[in-house]
Amino acid sequence: MKKYNKLISLLFLCVLTGCMPSGLSNLILEKGMTARMSANTLAELNDGLHLALCGAGGPMPAPNASGPCVLVIAGERMFVVDAGTDGVRNIARMGYPINQLEAVFLTHFHSDHIDGLGEMGTLRWASGANASPLRVYGPDGVDNVVDGFNLSYGQDALYRHAHHGDVVAPMSGAGLVAQGFSKPAQGELTVLLADENLTIEALAVNHAPIDPAVAYRFSYKGRTLLISGDTVKSANIAKFAKNIDLLLHEALAPNLVTMMNEVAHKTGNTVMEHITHDILNYHASPVEAAETARDANVGHLVYYHIVPPLVIPGQKALYLNGAEKIFKNYTIGEDGVAFSLPAGSKKIIQTQHGL
Repeated sequence: MKKYNKLISLLFLCVLTGCMPSGLSNLILEKGMTARMSANTLAELNDGLHLALCGAGGPMPAPNASGPCVLVIAGERMFVVDAGTDGVRNIARMGYPINQLEAVFLTHFHSDHIDGLGEMGTLRWASGANASPLRVYGPDGVDNVVDGFNLSYGQDALYRHAHHGDVVAPMSGAGLVAQGFSKPAQGELTVLLADENLTIEALAVNHAPIDPAVAYRFSYKGRTLLISGDTVKSANIAKFAKNIDLLLHEALAPNLVTMMNEVAHKTGNTVMEHITHDILNYHASPVEAAETARDANVGHLVYYHIVPPLVIPGQKALYLNGAEKIFKNYTIGEDGVAFSLPAGSKKIIQTQHGL
């Protein structure tokens, strides 16, 4: 899919600059559109538990890390954890059918984790003529979030139905529907969805003063992954990540954020100085995430919700700040990074390295 996107970009450039005859460009573009519209990465996956980063970043703009968004596939069922900026478009770029998205699970209600929710619901609805709204799971307060998005997107839904009718936009499928639950106590799990092969559970994390905040654990046919959401280092995560295959853990680099704070002070940027001071105490560092992965004996660690953005050569080493010595089986997340955990196996396979 990544090579395909680059090819289409080059073709458009050639068309614009006149380096290709129009007849040939039309033929190539038609074939490209056909390939694009028929692409279905979901259909290409073997049975198992799969993860793809539709957003590896946090609230700061970054070239390879959109707002926090994690696509989880269990067999043929698609779920998303958090709906950050550009996440749903990245799902499409990766070739997954958005109309088959079953539910979204929100870790908490910071804006960078929910600001793509309205678009996610709309594209899921109108790209597949879904007759029922998108389910949004979240701890107490999710009803208010969902009500707000439904109000904001209500007029848009009327427009789309009036224009396209039930063939594209049946009104019964417009919007979102909240599936609220109470944050579990420390040491406990809340089962949100369970059948013969798949279990999705919530567990408490500490993102104080932001409360409630939760993480999610997915188990499918003997394979398990856990997505931390925003949190400080947490014994509760270590407990429920014990011996799992894949741990997706947020991480903020204190050394780099402190550098930003010092520069903000020198340049008189009072707002950024205040922000970079405040965010230090409610996120885990890469070293702490590595310690959690080591103590829980996980198979592989993926860093996500990367703060600050990694934009210059050599910055990844500064970001890790020695974490690679604590836990060696790791990947620093970027948009499009994907892993497969095949059913009936212990293999952890990185299938994509980025968009």
